Amino acid sequence: MSDPKLHLTDRNILGLAYAREGQYRVRDTETAGFFVLIGSRTKSFTIQADLWAGKARTTIRMKVADVGDGTAREARIKAKGLLARIAGGEDPRPPREKPIPVLEDAGVPTLREAWTRFRASHLERKGRASGTFRNYTDHMERLFADWLDQPLSEIGDKPRLLADRHDYLTKNHGPAIANGAVRSFRAVYNHARKTCRQLPAENPAVGVDWNPDRRKNTAMGVSDLPAWFEQAALIPNPIRREFQLLTLLSGSRPEALKNVRVEDLDLRNRIMHIRLPKGGADKAFDVPLSRAMLESIFRLRRLGPVIYPESGREWLFPSDAACGHMTEHKEKREALSHYGNDLRQTYRTIGQPAEVSEVDMHLLMNHSLPGVNAGYITRSKLMRGHLRAQQEKLSQFILGSAVGRGRRPSPELSRWLNSTSRMMLQELLDEHPDTARLRVGPRSALRKLEVQATRMAVHDLPGVLLDAPSRRSRRFADSRS
Repeated sequence: MSDPKLHLTDRNILGLAYAREGQYRVRDTETAGFFVLIGSRTKSFTIQADLWAGKARTTIRMKVADVGDGTAREARIKAKGLLARIAGGEDPRPPREKPIPVLEDAGVPTLREAWTRFRASHLERKGRASGTFRNYTDHMERLFADWLDQPLSEIGDKPRLLADRHDYLTKNHGPAIANGAVRSFRAVYNHARKTCRQLPAENPAVGVDWNPDRRKNTAMGVSDLPAWFEQAALIPNPIRREFQLLTLLSGSRPEALKNVRVEDLDLRNRIMHIRLPKGGADKAFDVPLSRAMLESIFRLRRLGPVIYPESGREWLFPSDAACGHMTEHKEKREALSHYGNDLRQTYRTIGQPAEVSEVDMHLLMNHSLPGVNAGYITRSKLMRGHLRAQQEKLSQFILGSAVGRGRRPSPELSRWLNSTSRMMLQELLDEHPDTARLRVGPRSALRKLEVQATRMAVHDLPGVLLDAPSRRSRRFADSRS
């Protein structure tokens, strides 16, 4: 399979997903021999070209820079220079026998060196989650960028420097970011201290007056759900609308839910696999699917391949992003009052009036169980029976609070929750592009033209796999009779 090609810009590279295993490369459409090499935790600009010495040929492959150490434009300029030297018969690689430079000051590392070692041994080698990796990188390379070339001993000897930086970050970036950045620095310093006894034994973070950590109380109660559902029903993009619903019904973290692939769905056993939760792949777990969650997934599987013909066949929540799936889940607050982790908190809050036990909520949300006794519970043995029943109970309680007996939902909400995936698909295909332009905007109208162009391809999909469970069971019974 040939390597994919893409115009390598900072924005496009940011959207490229990390490799699930091994490495893959994305070639630049502008400069031959220039590509970005993507591993499970790193991205780097690289070149490859043939060096000819008479009839002898040597293939040269070398890294230009790590993604993030400058812009893609700068890397492309440097790559062109290296490729020109190779074309001229020169090997631009440094001599192999060149010694690695060693610090003169008794081995005390700079912050940059300590961070590089921490990133390689503590984050990459241990397979930390991509969100953890991004947070550390942002803290060290943005908020402490001016300290990267300072020896750690200078900061360790003057704890007031870190305390002042914490005060500055609190004032200019917010108390939560200030605390997080200093915690990242503390971890890097402690890691460096293990191999460098010249550093002061006491971490300079001891001099920081930490900002109070307050958990955000942004959950909705039972009485808030009807208004939220009415708002969600008006989200124009059906993929984003279903994402918000599934976040609420599953209590999942948004970042983990965005990375769900079609292959992670086991619809026969009514299970969705979360392969990249908080904590990395080692914390992967399964989510039992209620009937309402299944109906949402059927709508996604019917509409996704139509709206996004390529990525819709791989991702549960496809999009136009370079990585193929949703990257941004936030909506405007005036359009949707709660999203993201607000919905995870709502899921936990609603669990109380729904009378789901504390242990069951821990298991459904993939939280560690407190106490020695609870540690004997094997989660997988409860998945298809007890936990699925509790998930069904929660979903019915949530939906019943919004559209249950005695309530009068709007036509938009009724159409959303009561229509089958085929009915919603037909409505999408029947809408004229000019109508979409007036309702949402020109980009939506362009997308609608693409949708209608794929009508025949979509109608070839195996419909029996995409209908709701009740419809599938009736059709199967009819075929047997």
